[in-house]
Amino acid sequence: MNEQREMVVSAYDSSWVDKYEAEAARLAETFSTSLVNLHHIGSTSVPGLYAKPTIDIAVELASTTNISDFYPAMESLGYACRGECLDAIIPGTPGRFYFVLYAGVEHLFHVHAYRTGHEDLEEKIVLRNFLLAHPEVAREYGIHKIETANTNKFDNIGYMHGKDVFIKNMLVNAHKWSSHIT
Repeated sequence: MNEQREMVVSAYDSSWVDKYEAEAARLAETFSTSLVNLHHIGSTSVPGLYAKPTIDIAVELASTTNISDFYPAMESLGYACRGECLDAIIPGTPGRFYFVLYAGVEHLFHVHAYRTGHEDLEEKIVLRNFLLAHPEVAREYGIHKIETANTNKFDNIGYMHGKDVFIKNMLVNAHKWSSHIT
């Protein structure tokens, strides 16, 4: 039987912070020679936000030119090294290196490695900070995610497409908001 990953969006779980911190400690050791910072990103980083229970971690590196040097260590932690995923159905982002820690078909952790200053890293941080500062938007986004997951129960691509416009609109507002607070 070929199991499929189910799109499950659940209520915020405060244990996500502990899971992030424990995994961040393992990643800090792994990337220590090039590590600038670690960031808890994505929906699990926003208290009160409904989310798929996959912890997203951004690893900010001084450089990614030697990223493949870290692959053996990441594999020893149980991660699948996916590279930039430029040939995926929904292509990845050039300069973002992606790692997944699985438990069967479930995704426990997504690690996104970037060089300092990468535009996608900055967007993820701005969006997280915007959602932290605007709980009403986080609530709307959570409802949208639940509806999108219910419509795309076993379709991750459909789920991602279903959130796309909502996220792009939030990013426009997040950038406006961010430019006023800096």
